[in-house]
Amino acid sequence: MNKQRTLIFIKPDGVQRGLIGKIVSRFEQVGLKIVGLKFIFASKEKIIAHYPETEAWFRKVGQRTLTNYAKKGLDAKKIFKIDDPVEIGKIIKGWLINYLQESPIFLMVLEGYDCVETVRKLCGETIPALALAGTIRGDFSHDSIDLANEQNRPLRNVIHASETPEEAKKEINLWFSQNELFDYERADERFMYGKKIS
Repeated sequence: MNKQRTLIFIKPDGVQRGLIGKIVSRFEQVGLKIVGLKFIFASKEKIIAHYPETEAWFRKVGQRTLTNYAKKGLDAKKIFKIDDPVEIGKIIKGWLINYLQESPIFLMVLEGYDCVETVRKLCGETIPALALAGTIRGDFSHDSIDLANEQNRPLRNVIHASETPEEAKKEINLWFSQNELFDYERADERFMYGKKIS
């Protein structure tokens, strides 16, 4: 089995709506272990470092926006004044920086077997309209990309979760020092994983 750690943070819309406890319980109920917690005002520098500064990332974000606009028959150029996906990605990153400084964010490192995939499944699709009922985004968010872009802001989708084990390691190292992460055994691990509790 593949034991992993991953990072999640509850974004300002989740914090402001009082959803922290409900969201944390979703992860604990499936047997994931909390090994690090923080409740902070994120600095601009940390947020910039969190989201990639690569052309590939800007292009991916911008292209996703253009694709979603085309599906709805909307003209992205009316909002962004450009149609270059890289430049649109840069605009959206600027919105993300502002958004994540609207209130404190709640950060958590989770540990468990196949943790990254499990957490992503619990969070649901990043676009709330596509997230299934029973997922965090499906239950707690209904924002749409075109409304968000029309209001010059990113999608309010309650939560961030690392996409891959490699990304999780990078993000955990960015937000947490080693002495802020804990190794311990939860009482239910014997039942979850067949481990003996010493």
